Amino acid sequence: MRSSNPVFSRRGFSRDNGYAGFNTAPQAGGAAVGTQGSPYAQPQGNPYATNPYAQQDLQQGAPPQTPVTTGRMTMDDVVMRTGTTLGILIVTAALAWALLPVDDANIGRSYGIGIGAAVIGMVLALVQSFKRTATPALIVSYAAFEGVFLGVISSIVDNRIASGAAMQAVIGTLAVFAAVLVAYKAGWIRVNRRFYGFVMAAALGFMLLMVVNLLFAAFGGGDGLGFRSGGLGILFGIIGVLLGACFLALDFKQVEDGIAYGAPKEEAWLAAFGLTLTLVWIYMEFLRLIAILNSND
Repeated sequence: MRSSNPVFSRRGFSRDNGYAGFNTAPQAGGAAVGTQGSPYAQPQGNPYATNPYAQQDLQQGAPPQTPVTTGRMTMDDVVMRTGTTLGILIVTAALAWALLPVDDANIGRSYGIGIGAAVIGMVLALVQSFKRTATPALIVSYAAFEGVFLGVISSIVDNRIASGAAMQAVIGTLAVFAAVLVAYKAGWIRVNRRFYGFVMAAALGFMLLMVVNLLFAAFGGGDGLGFRSGGLGILFGIIGVLLGACFLALDFKQVEDGIAYGAPKEEAWLAAFGLTLTLVWIYMEFLRLIAILNSND
């Protein structure tokens, strides 16, 4: 069973690597035993036990407490890498907004460049997702190209459909991030097997419906089955935002467990990559929802 986020299905954050995930704790003597309700619980123990810092803590019969060392991931590492990735994305988005106009004379060229950047970004994201180790260059490049796409599509929606839509989507994304973080830290969101199964089933159903809608739109014309317009479009936009919020909770749990079990420091890049993917998802759902609401006025 894998994480909701493709990046966390790779090294260190997957069942394939015996990661002791949700609701697990090493027992005295160093063996991590999964508890009921843990989709990632494995009898093999801590996958980072070969990390000298994690091994030292396991020998003491307690999860790593992440002292100030350079050998393993800390929350500061995750925050810094996530800030770097999002910063690059925001800068390239701002440049695309300023340098790729979407007036009648230039919208075709700008839209083409944006779609091309989106395709490149998707390819880079897939390559990184299937790698077992983090490649900072791939992650940074993904952020740069994704930023170009977001800058163009945001400019189109903001200038041609709903003025102020981009800022509204940013505020909405930040609000969801803050709300999920507070709820997670307060224990209002319990990330367990049932939560994981519900989110994955909902996400699978959501994506299948979107693919079917896209196929109907491509071969039948119009808006397909109407999942991205009108009342159904609004409903599915809200569902998309809620799914993004659930993905964030899963991401927070994965990061928390990685830190607790002494993940190597380079895993912070994977955590940053995964969080960036989820935030982009939420932003796009907000932007699409705002566009639908304004187009119905």
